[in-house]
Amino acid sequence: MTEAAGHPPAEDAARAALLLAVDPVGLGGAALRCAPGFPRDRWLGLLRVALPEGVPLKRLPIGVPDSRLLGGLDLTATLSAGRPVLERGVLADAHGGLVLAAMAERMDSATAAKIAAVLDAGEVAVQRDGLGVTIPARIGLVALDEGASEEEQPPPALLERLAFRLALDELPQQAVLRWPVPDRAAIAAARARLPDVAVPEATLEALVAAALAFGIDSARAPLLALRTARAAAALAGRDTVGPEEAGLAARLVYGHRATRLPAAEEAPPEPPPPEPPPPDAESSAEQKPEGGPDPQALQEMLLAATQAALPSGLLAALGADARNAARRSAGAQGREGQRRQSRLRGRPIGTRAGTLRDGARLSIVETLRSAAPWQPLRLRERAGRPGPRILVKRDDIRLMRFQQNTETTAIFVVDASGSAALHRLAEAKGAVEMLLADCYVRRDRVAVIAFRGQAAELLLPPTNSLVRAKRSLAGLPGGGATPLALGLDAAMALAEEERRRGRTPLVILLTDGRANIARTGTPGRPQAEADALSAAVPFRLAGLSTLLVDTAPRPAPFAKQMATAMGAKYLALPAANSEKLSAAVTATRGAA
Repeated sequence: MTEAAGHPPAEDAARAALLLAVDPVGLGGAALRCAPGFPRDRWLGLLRVALPEGVPLKRLPIGVPDSRLLGGLDLTATLSAGRPVLERGVLADAHGGLVLAAMAERMDSATAAKIAAVLDAGEVAVQRDGLGVTIPARIGLVALDEGASEEEQPPPALLERLAFRLALDELPQQAVLRWPVPDRAAIAAARARLPDVAVPEATLEALVAAALAFGIDSARAPLLALRTARAAAALAGRDTVGPEEAGLAARLVYGHRATRLPAAEEAPPEPPPPEPPPPDAESSAEQKPEGGPDPQALQEMLLAATQAALPSGLLAALGADARNAARRSAGAQGREGQRRQSRLRGRPIGTRAGTLRDGARLSIVETLRSAAPWQPLRLRERAGRPGPRILVKRDDIRLMRFQQNTETTAIFVVDASGSAALHRLAEAKGAVEMLLADCYVRRDRVAVIAFRGQAAELLLPPTNSLVRAKRSLAGLPGGGATPLALGLDAAMALAEEERRRGRTPLVILLTDGRANIARTGTPGRPQAEADALSAAVPFRLAGLSTLLVDTAPRPAPFAKQMATAMGAKYLALPAANSEKLSAAVTATRGAA
């Protein structure tokens, strides 16, 4: 966060809390990027004091189940009443207020999608346990982001819908201490004034133009900026949005969304000589509204305000076009290594219908939940005959499901021989870095083995450190012969070691298939190819997940033969790039 002229970041952060108290639903909420500590507690305390009496602020538990998030069957009340009774979820209980989500950077994509749907619709649809109801849930969300790096962040589906993203850990403590105590009566008056606040057409056009200038292609951003400006005007006691409120909205909403700097304008041409005014100039001047904002000056002011609010270190990156605006797909969130399901061990992931046999574990609550809606009908069928108060049938049985997460070790085996070696190593490095970007979530590891000359070298032992991977790959020389068999032997030994440590190895071989050094170190293509084929067979026998990437300018027949011997997926990428390679590795992992 940088300091805008006359508007310190700490002051804007405090005003964001007040604006969120004025219009929590319209603004969607805020993401606070800050570790637990004084700045975050101070900001949350500011928000709690600013919220008018009766406006809810509910905390969302970590790993909350759907029945608690969205609502479901109240089992105790249902069994007592003999009819389905609804239990409201956290989102419905926060109707008209805010939901506080801790450790939002670890929220799984399914939960984020459900919350995003409620933020859009303003209601919760409960379609489970024999219930089919819709509950109002017009809410805002405060996502607490405790990630240690830029890759660790809340799901993009949520960030897209939140007006503000504040880096509180960058604020000086003295500035945070100077935040004033909010006037709750003024907040309540602003909430009452908000529906009547007008926005001049020139201000609206300037906000949209500023979003386009900074490469913000989301339609939500100008709408959130408009909401912010209206809330700021209401808080200032005004009935119309002015330049100051528009500038605040641009700083708070656009600063963290910008993907490029505005293009430099060309020098205007020499103005032509003035012409005499037309006869109706006086009438035109009379029709021009007085005191309205100058659209060009307003747009320039918004551009300057947004640029001043860009996070620290981002300005130079945007100027050099180094920032990639595309975010990781929301579907990639929440992968934690290769997932394996087990009946008795691991993390509970829900229930399934089944029968009690083979040591399966019964989910008593879900079984009763499944049986509860049918109790009135079953009791009538019993017609007064003696028996248990609750009738449970075989179809009601629900068994617990478990999931075991194992670490995946992606072993890159890179052919560092020949004139194109440097290109292949660059692509391997790019793929390693792209894969490591998600390692915090998936808990995956990456290793690199390079072979050239008469040896194979473990260049990078299994690690999830991106810094270590970059340093290990940076100084590797290329060129020389191709000891393909030795590279495969080294990869097999490392894969077996990773298996013994309880990890799942995934082998990615990048080669042009031109083996010319045998296991003994002697040159000769026939013996080198025979040794390579014999070294490939153990991969298939061990059932290892493997991917062979053929980097030859033209697909090599021997490379396809190698893939068959290894039981590997074959991919011909003569012009491989890191994005394609990363996508192929991800697909191979998913199919494993």
